[in-house]
Amino acid sequence: MNRFIVFDVETPNRRNNRMSAIGISVIEDGIIVDEYYSLVNPEASFDYFNTMLTGIDEDMVSDSPNFAELWDEIEPIMSSGMLVAHNAVFDLGVLKKCLADYGIDWRPYSRYLCTVQIGRRELPGISHKLNDMCDYYGIELIHHQAASDSHACAEILLNYMQSGIDLKNHIRTFKFR
Repeated sequence: MNRFIVFDVETPNRRNNRMSAIGISVIEDGIIVDEYYSLVNPEASFDYFNTMLTGIDEDMVSDSPNFAELWDEIEPIMSSGMLVAHNAVFDLGVLKKCLADYGIDWRPYSRYLCTVQIGRRELPGISHKLNDMCDYYGIELIHHQAASDSHACAEILLNYMQSGIDLKNHIRTFKFR
């Protein structure tokens, strides 16, 4: 396990079945070696709450690729290592719904790590919200912006690794089909 694909998605509405942005940070051999960010045209309506939370609205994504177009670009990255997210079941669930909605057959399942779950087991008694973990480790964060959130999650994972946490004990499986 030496390559991790840390990702975060933002959604346009409460249905959480489409992306309006994705951020990806790639960790290789204990170093962040690459980062990727894109707005995504969700081809869906935006809720006021989501727009206020993320700062992303319909006008901002009107010229952005839809998920299927974006997937051609990010699939090689997403397939190149262990997936990681903060509250991973949410981000993986959005990814699963996007793949299904666009008729994209990726893989039946994926192994993943969740930095929230790791933190709850290894650092009990503290809050594991992303902003609180960033305060705990002194990580800069512009919360609910996918590029910043994925980078922060990657930094949290690196802190876990540097403290000697055995990640093998925290690997889970997410079913895409």
